[in-house]
Amino acid sequence: MNKNFSKQKLQFILTVAGILILVGGSYFAGYERGVNNPKTILVEGIKNIEDEDVTADFAIFWEAWKKLRQNHIDGEKIEDNEFVLGAISGIAGAFKDPNTIFLRADTGDAQKFEEDIQGSFGGIGAEIGLRDNQLTVISPLKKSPAERAGIKGGDKILEIDGFSTVDITLDEAVKRIRGLIDTSVVLNIFREQWTSSRDIAIKRDTIVVPTLDWEILEDGLAHISLHSFNDNVSLAFYDAVIDVMLKQSKGLILDLRNNPGGFLEVAINLAGWFVEKGTVVVKERFREPSSDRIFRANGNGALKDFPVVVLVNQGSASASEILAGALRDLNGVKLVGQKTFGKGTVQELHALRDNSKLKITVAKWVLPNGDIIEKEGLKPDVEVELTEEDVEKDRDPQLEKAIEVLKNEIQESIK
Repeated sequence: MNKNFSKQKLQFILTVAGILILVGGSYFAGYERGVNNPKTILVEGIKNIEDEDVTADFAIFWEAWKKLRQNHIDGEKIEDNEFVLGAISGIAGAFKDPNTIFLRADTGDAQKFEEDIQGSFGGIGAEIGLRDNQLTVISPLKKSPAERAGIKGGDKILEIDGFSTVDITLDEAVKRIRGLIDTSVVLNIFREQWTSSRDIAIKRDTIVVPTLDWEILEDGLAHISLHSFNDNVSLAFYDAVIDVMLKQSKGLILDLRNNPGGFLEVAINLAGWFVEKGTVVVKERFREPSSDRIFRANGNGALKDFPVVVLVNQGSASASEILAGALRDLNGVKLVGQKTFGKGTVQELHALRDNSKLKITVAKWVLPNGDIIEKEGLKPDVEVELTEEDVEKDRDPQLEKAIEVLKNEIQESIK
């Protein structure tokens, strides 16, 4: 923008070169009028105009501003600042990246996001995302209202309380799903095994992100289920591994199914149990290669020679995919189950002057072998489906296959 523009009045002269009217010869008449009558677009009350090296033609922006103000039925009711905030949302949306969003302060979106990352909040307890522009459940949290209601990873959410999710943003979807504790939200769900969608009512509750469970299975095999990568996981995993070792377990099934991820640092910490100290676990690839970051294991490698199999499914995302992918690439650990979700980008939160925030995707995660997680996910070495009938009959063919694969790994290790 030209720095000579007044802070109180900004004027653009737009020469209308042609007005396309799709009626016979009217186009040529419109063109001639546009050339002979250049139009002045006056926008007043503009503040904080800064001189930036922008090559875009802002004339079309101000033309749209003026036309909306003059012609929309509610044009006089909308404040100028609402136009500005709407424009920022549009800029963020230009990337077509569901993880790059504008969080407004005046609507409470910015504050809500801050509450989310604390790990305890009100809702139904399901991680959601956009896959192929369709609102999709990544995974329900363990023992959450969503899990109790039968919600599963991969479920497509078609409606929220009767409101269509076509073209919905993640931010809007979260706001609609949440509400007062003990109230219900109705999700219209479609699942691949179903012939039609179904309404599922879920009672909202206070959601506390769970940690892990573990047990000793047949033949002394350990089964550790990680439900998230929150602050409590590292210590809980340490305690579980100590107990597993004391019970002289012969192998470990690391169950990352329906684990939507969490803190990257926790995934790196856990990887340190399985690989040599200093080994590259994952890289963050930025726009500028000089900004790339490398994350190395900093553990004791106590389990690096221990037979391990990892269970994954479509609900395994983010930090889960980093840990599973690293163990596969670095130790040749077999992945059993179904293809993971494919959430592998890094976001930064930037505060704006009005306390609103921009959540911006700044990098992609790259696994040790060079694979990109985002949108690709991890394809298991042994693919096993878990059907509706399996769940109803309390069967777990994925776990059964993992036990079989692990036993073979143990046999191979003692040859």
